[in-house]
Amino acid sequence: MTKAIDETMKVEEPMLLYHTGFAVIQTPDLTVGRKNADFGQGFYLSADADFSRRWATERKGRQTVINRYTLSLEGLAVTRFEKSEDWFRCIRQNRAGQPDALAGQDVVIGPIANDTLFQTWGILTSGVLTDTQALRLLQIEPSYTQVVIKTEKAAAQLQWQGADVLTHDDLSANAELLKKEQEAFQLTFAALFEQLIDSEEDPA
Repeated sequence: MTKAIDETMKVEEPMLLYHTGFAVIQTPDLTVGRKNADFGQGFYLSADADFSRRWATERKGRQTVINRYTLSLEGLAVTRFEKSEDWFRCIRQNRAGQPDALAGQDVVIGPIANDTLFQTWGILTSGVLTDTQALRLLQIEPSYTQVVIKTEKAAAQLQWQGADVLTHDDLSANAELLKKEQEAFQLTFAALFEQLIDSEEDPA
């Protein structure tokens, strides 16, 4: 499996990133992010515009806002993950509330674990599956990218570009797309889960 890659970035084009919520956030507060999220505490964004819209939610009395940013990685310590054993180990460690092994990094870039999106973490940690089987289930598409700002040095290189307000009609249309995505995922997940369980059974 491909391991996490640590690097200090040189000059390259800034990344275009999105953060969905219920407020305009020009200057993020790095202490607000949950410590037990995939990559530890920090400000979570996505490089996927479609993801940011599709998973946006509606809250009574509030506007749903997609903030747009650019991030220069120049001079920052960056860890990049693929859907590998290292990625899975990092997620499990942070979910368990263990010390943040990525605290020394300025930015972490990697896949969003699909159990967060589709609420399958209970199945993955039930004890029925091995770590290898759980990783197989986490590798099911769709695959979205998250970018986590973990230090003030990185936050200083995150530039707010503006914000878009999603209407009720926008959110309803996106919810329909999400519903289809969830249904497709559930079918794939169930089929692979059954296959993995059957493969562990003793032959008759």
